[in-house]
Amino acid sequence: MKVMNIENPEEFLKVIDACEGQVELVTADGDRLNLKSKLCQLISLTTIFSSSSAIPEMEIIAHEADDSKRIMDYLMRGKI
Repeated sequence: MKVMNIENPEEFLKVIDACEGQVELVTADGDRLNLKSKLCQLISLTTIFSSSSAIPEMEIIAHEADDSKRIMDYLMRGKI
């Protein structure tokens, strides 16, 4: 799923951390980074935030249906 305009990355990562299954960030090169890994979170967000303080757009894959729902609920409501 494409995720756009995340203005509060800390809350977004709390949602990711609450997911039961694997959640991956797909890079522009097609690589997949495990967003449940704190190291991957740091690396990916440092790269994304080098140009701004909000996440403009990224593609993520949630492997569990409940996790996809959890992420979509957060994106639609803007809160955990």
